[in-house]
Amino acid sequence: MIPVPDTALDVASAVLLLLGALSCLLGAIGMVRLPDLLARLQAATKPQTLGLLLVLAGTALRVELESAVTLALVALFQVITAPVISQLAGRSAYRSGGVQRDLLVVDELAKELPPD
Repeated sequence: MIPVPDTALDVASAVLLLLGALSCLLGAIGMVRLPDLLARLQAATKPQTLGLLLVLAGTALRVELESAVTLALVALFQVITAPVISQLAGRSAYRSGGVQRDLLVVDELAKELPPD
């Protein structure tokens, strides 16, 4: 007898995969279209992380439990590392003069840095 695939699980997996791919595409478009470094960092971290999490969730629905645990670890490391790397890149760009400070609405880093 041929096993019948679970249609609801297939549909949920496909929806998660497509939403993840769309989120990653929107993040990539934001990387190209946004004008300054800080806006590009925003586009590089939030939609890309969400997209990866959705793709991993869609994939986890279709694999065995051991592989799903590995995917959960990948998701955990992505959620932990992406904001830290983004913050470090933004701070180093700010300190090196790569950020136009007059465009910032709130500049909380200015009071922490020594005056020029």
